[in-house]
Parts: sequence; C-alpha cells; structure tokens
Amino acid sequence: MITLKGENIYLRALEPEDLEFIHIIENDESIWEISNTITPYSKYLIKQYLEQAHKDIFEVKQLRLVISSYKEESLGMIDLFDFDFKNGRAGVGILVKEIGDRGKGYGYEALKLLIDYSFTHLGLHQLYCNISEDNETSIKLFTNQGFKKIGLKKDWIHTNGSYKNEYLFQLINN
Repeated sequence: MITLKGENIYLRALEPEDLEFIHIIENDESIWEISNTITPYSKYLIKQYLEQAHKDIFEVKQLRLVISSYKEESLGMIDLFDFDFKNGRAGVGILVKEIGDRGKGYGYEALKLLIDYSFTHLGLHQLYCNISEDNETSIKLFTNQGFKKIGLKKDWIHTNGSYKNEYLFQLINN
C-alpha cells in the first residue's frame, strides 16, 4: 500500500476544491522568485490545470500534491517536476503557504514522504532541487534530508533589478 501519511501531515492529490488555494499561491508575488513566475494566473487557467491534474506522472512529467493537516487544512504544496523516467530523476519544489506554519516540521515531513515515495514507488535514482543562495530555510530543509550541494549557478535568478546565485542540490538513492 502506498502511504503518503506522516505523523502530522499527509500528501494528497489535487482536487477541484483546491482552485482558490492554488490561485492564491500562484498569484502571491512574494514567492514568484522561487516558482520562476512573472505573470499572474487566472482562475480559468488554474481550473483547466486542475481538470488535467489526474493524469499520470509518466505522461505529464509532473506530480503536484497538497500538504494537508489531519484537520483537513491545506498547508502548502510539494511537487515533482521534470520527471525523467529514463534517467531516473526528478526535481523537487515545496512551499508551506503561511509564514506562521513554517518552522513547525510540516515541510520536513512532506519532503521525507515525497523522497520515500519517489525512491520506493517511482523507482527514481535521484532527486534534485534549485535554491537561491540566500534561502537559508530551504537550504537547511533539503540538507537535513540528505541533499548535497553539488553546484553553483552564478547570476542565475534575476529579481528586483539584480542577479542572484542559485545552488543545485542532489540526493542520490544508493
């Protein structure tokens, strides 16, 4: 049995009822830098996305899950993207929406569940993530789960009129 349940949270598939939640996240300019977004998303486009969300990761090369509390509160989202079955790898992205919910272990638990699922059920060999050099919270989260910093992409992110460096982190399933 596939379990995406942790002690305090569980990961679940997207539902049509997530429209408002996703719309708020996708249009939050404070996180556009980490999501590489430059324009707002309409509810219409997000609704179309949700209608296709049931498709298999092998077809769409992405899996987006909601991080949910056992009180049925949507806390954030975690993604596998650039899913590459041939080479056994995928990128990981994670966001805990509310600042007050950060630092409580939800991201740590969600990432652990996704890592276990990726290696055990999807048969992936490695996961990677891209983190701007000033995002100390994400660096700590991923390194605490065993990700290693393997590279620096200089002047990789253009934000607020200047460029920032971005680290590449990798976790290999041995």
